[in-house]
Amino acid sequence: MPGAVEELLRYLSPGDLATSRIAMEDMQVGDVLVRKGEGLILVGMSANRDPRVFEDPDTFDLERGDRNHLAFGHGLHHCIGSDIARTELEIVMTTLFRRIPDLRLAKHWSELRYKDGNVMYGVYEMPVTW
Repeated sequence: MPGAVEELLRYLSPGDLATSRIAMEDMQVGDVLVRKGEGLILVGMSANRDPRVFEDPDTFDLERGDRNHLAFGHGLHHCIGSDIARTELEIVMTTLFRRIPDLRLAKHWSELRYKDGNVMYGVYEMPVTW
């Protein structure tokens, strides 16, 4: 289950759809010079689909198990609650599938309505069957 939790976090990161920052000093970002005072919009979820980091990044792979995603941010802005969130997800999913082993989505995942425009990513509803 720990690997499945990490892949879920990588593939469907719940937060940080876009973050704005102001450069505190001149800095180079790839081929672009960002001058002090200029704004940046960072799309953290796109980093979790970087093919230089994740092999076949647009494939949801429960066996992947990589923990080097940015679902909880990085460095100074790393989520202080990341360990408890991982633990909660692991406990809930393990318990849920142990109690209801035949639990399945009632419709294909591509038919779900996703909260793309919200600060926290998720679905509006998730009908299930067993």
